[in-house]
Amino acid sequence: MRASELQLALEEEFGSLGAVLMEDTTLSSLGGRTGAVALAEGVPPRQVWQAICDAKDVPVSRRHGRGVREARR
Repeated sequence: MRASELQLALEEEFGSLGAVLMEDTTLSSLGGRTGAVALAEGVPPRQVWQAICDAKDVPVSRRHGRGVREARR
């Protein structure tokens, strides 16, 4: 997962609140950092996505495939 795919996944799952979650939600699984800080410090986007999903109880069925862009034709 790339950072752009993380952003798309957040928008798809949480709508306009996705950006707020990245900036304001501290995540214990990321050492008490927000997703934005963790990402800036080199934590892989997939790990940030999983941490947010865990914190917000996103069902596993909605975690995979989010943020994946359709292939260009």
